[in-house]
Amino acid sequence: MNLCSFGAVSRRDFLRVGTGSAAAFFLTGLKPLGAGEPHARKRIPIGLQLYSVRDDCGKNLAGTIEAVGKMGYEAVEFAGYYGKTAQELKKLLADNGLKCCGTHTGLDTLRGDNLKRTVEFHQALGNKFLIVPGMGNKTRGDWENAAKEFSDIAAKVAGDGMRVGYHAHGGDFRALDGSTPWDIFYSAADPKVVMQLDIGNCMGGGGDPVAILKKFPGRATTIHMKEHGGNTGLIGEGQAKWDQILALCEAGGTEWYIVEQEQYGGGTPLECCRRSLENLKKMIRA
Repeated sequence: MNLCSFGAVSRRDFLRVGTGSAAAFFLTGLKPLGAGEPHARKRIPIGLQLYSVRDDCGKNLAGTIEAVGKMGYEAVEFAGYYGKTAQELKKLLADNGLKCCGTHTGLDTLRGDNLKRTVEFHQALGNKFLIVPGMGNKTRGDWENAAKEFSDIAAKVAGDGMRVGYHAHGGDFRALDGSTPWDIFYSAADPKVVMQLDIGNCMGGGGDPVAILKKFPGRATTIHMKEHGGNTGLIGEGQAKWDQILALCEAGGTEWYIVEQEQYGGGTPLECCRRSLENLKKMIRA
């Protein structure tokens, strides 16, 4: 598969603190609330990664986007464009009260002459987050080289008001040469490179998302809210420590929560996305 194409792309194709809010404020250098003050939680908007409803999008993109907007999502993150132009996609989102909170785009689309075309496409779409969903790196050197490349790309697109980042998969948290790929990459990458942690993927690979958010404060500008464990796959019904995760995101400059649903024990994909959104909103309001 050509990762430079703007068609629908499957993920497999892309791949071939103490705890609590007070500790989170301490770790990020922000001043905690005084004794007796109410906990004024930062409001972070919620988007949906459309890979969650990829089959629905393939059958009826307009109808699916409409359904997502009616659920109460505020934005979507693309993982393929279903043959639509940037202008068509932007209008479709606007017609349903939605924004674009990012796209998953292959690393090849950010290299060489492709980068200019990619930037132009996303400027027209109204998107500033260019997130690479997977890489085939094997060694420490591969990950260190990738960190340098991403840092260079981040510097190139900064003048266009864009950010580049990398999205987590389970293998990124498994041991490699005394560390993990995730630690190697983000320890070496420029802080401007977005750390798109995926809670479910991280836990599935043996990682601890709370510890990672503490180690790299302010780096998770967008974050994938995905459950780990449980029978339904719905956010809040598994093993993730959501209260700590939310506190760290609120204190750490996260701009978008992005729900990604890949287990459907709670109903159809659209139904599961609706229920996960409801559960997340309840936790945010708690």
